[in-house]
Amino acid sequence: MKQPIRVLIADDHIHAREGMREILSSDPDFVIVGEAASGEEALNLTDSVYPELILMDIQMPGMGGFEAVKAIKAAYPSVKIVMVTVSDDPAYLFEALKKGAQGYLLKNLNPSAWTDYLRQVALDEAPLNPDFALSILREFAGRSRKGPASGDATPLEQLTPREREILREVSGGLTNREVATSLGLSEHTVKNHIKSILQKLHLDNRVQLTRYAYERGLLEPGE
Repeated sequence: MKQPIRVLIADDHIHAREGMREILSSDPDFVIVGEAASGEEALNLTDSVYPELILMDIQMPGMGGFEAVKAIKAAYPSVKIVMVTVSDDPAYLFEALKKGAQGYLLKNLNPSAWTDYLRQVALDEAPLNPDFALSILREFAGRSRKGPASGDATPLEQLTPREREILREVSGGLTNREVATSLGLSEHTVKNHIKSILQKLHLDNRVQLTRYAYERGLLEPGE
């Protein structure tokens, strides 16, 4: 990291904010630029402190986490948001990611897992948990497949064969390193391919890649 990652913490419980502050303050890769106790406050602070990463609780009074994610991503699409929750219910997590969040963390995880994961999110390298990827596929399993959604300016056919391979691997929950090992590539090459895939398909993150891959028949629930 050349510069510490600017982090905003949003949680209505003071002890939860203190815990997150303690975890991040122990790592020089992060600097806390603000704390919010509600979604409204998080939105206002984003406008003034310019965070690169927001840790957002799901359940907050007033504007909750889901609404705040949607509002912040609409105004500041480059800001990365990670939901922080005590529940691993896929329904909650999937809803947050549909609103634009880049990932999620459980509050009971080991602190080292937090910082490692947040670094990956900041670098656009965070893998999608395979179990959660499967739950996303099941979300769409009961729906009829349609053609490209409105706004899809680039069809799947414009991806190279290698990019299609990487799309399938990433959508299955593999990390950059695992994809590189599987396909005999360097991690740097995999990262560049993923960036190209996201740009060509006008997508923002691996969750959207997973949905895209399923809707185009590249993955099946249970794979």
